[in-house]
Amino acid sequence: MTSPFELNGTTQMLILWPVAIISSGLVALIIGFFSLRTSGVYFIMITLAFAQMLYYFSISWPAYGGEDGLSIYVRSQFPGVNTLIPINFFLICFGALVAGIALVAVLKNSRFGAALQAARQNMDRLSTVGIKPFNIQLTAFVISAMITGFAGALFADLNRFVSPSMLSWHTSGEIMIFIILGGVGRLFGPVAGAAMFILFEFLFGGLTEHWMFFLGLVLLAVVLFARGGLIGFIAGKERHG
Repeated sequence: MTSPFELNGTTQMLILWPVAIISSGLVALIIGFFSLRTSGVYFIMITLAFAQMLYYFSISWPAYGGEDGLSIYVRSQFPGVNTLIPINFFLICFGALVAGIALVAVLKNSRFGAALQAARQNMDRLSTVGIKPFNIQLTAFVISAMITGFAGALFADLNRFVSPSMLSWHTSGEIMIFIILGGVGRLFGPVAGAAMFILFEFLFGGLTEHWMFFLGLVLLAVVLFARGGLIGFIAGKERHG
């Protein structure tokens, strides 16, 4: 019997991307509406709780593979490009990365970015000038989720496999490691942190299955001695150089 929630598939990136972006934004709008009413460790815990809810929902959905995940037998298509050629697919992903960084840079230097920074520093002062901090934070939360959903669509296309583990708290933890390693609040921080993570996996993953032990040592050193992350450390060296 066909499930009423099954959808007809497509292999067109220009259709898949908007669907991933919009659906991620809608989910984030609901989660952010409740999560952003908390702060600190409570905010972290409630967002992780929502992630686990989605994870267990995905493994109980047999129509799309359930706990075994879903294999993608063909790579999605982009007009005029053979995406089966690795360099072509890389250039698509690289272009998406550049577009994402450019979008964040524009937002950061806009009035919205200034309001978001003000909300992070002192929400009471922001309220006194007639701007609701909750609306600013919710908008940023949704934009972040939409970018992440876009990245998730590319990641699934790269691996040709969608695993429920992508929704687990472990994946959220890895992304937090990217940010801490690269530098919190830095435009290129997550990119640098992700590059360092992949480098450690490549260098030490072939030597031992416990390669994350060495990554943990580096993460500990960053937290204790270079709180600005890799980008902050380099920027500090340039200022004092």
